[in-house]
Amino acid sequence: MLAGTRRRLADGDVAAWLVKTSLPPEALADDWPAGSTRRLDRCLRRSYRLELMRPGQTCLLWLSGPDRPGVHAVGSLAGTPRLQAGQPSVAMDLQLLEQPVARADLARSPRFADAEVLRMPAGSNPSYLTAIQLAAVHELVAGT
Repeated sequence: MLAGTRRRLADGDVAAWLVKTSLPPEALADDWPAGSTRRLDRCLRRSYRLELMRPGQTCLLWLSGPDRPGVHAVGSLAGTPRLQAGQPSVAMDLQLLEQPVARADLARSPRFADAEVLRMPAGSNPSYLTAIQLAAVHELVAGT
């Protein structure tokens, strides 16, 4: 591949969808205690990636910004993306982690260091994780 060219994602590239938010979990859902699951709708950017999203696929909620960035919840897509007031969004069933997986910890993981969300923090929403990157997240969640 030539420098500067990007390859489109295919189904086999995506082990999990990473949906970004600038709002902390406590602002997304009232009374969302750690360890419990909530269904959340999150806005997405229009792109071909929406066609790859299917119910049941693994997804993670990534808090962006300077305050506690990283993975805060894990779960699965509850449906396919749909238009809501002209904006694409998707429903996700997410379990709030007891302890978020900090961006700094993920950046130190050799298996996660090349993740799109670290390379291009202002990039697409949704972002994605490969199987190796998702395994690094699971390892860090289990270690907390």
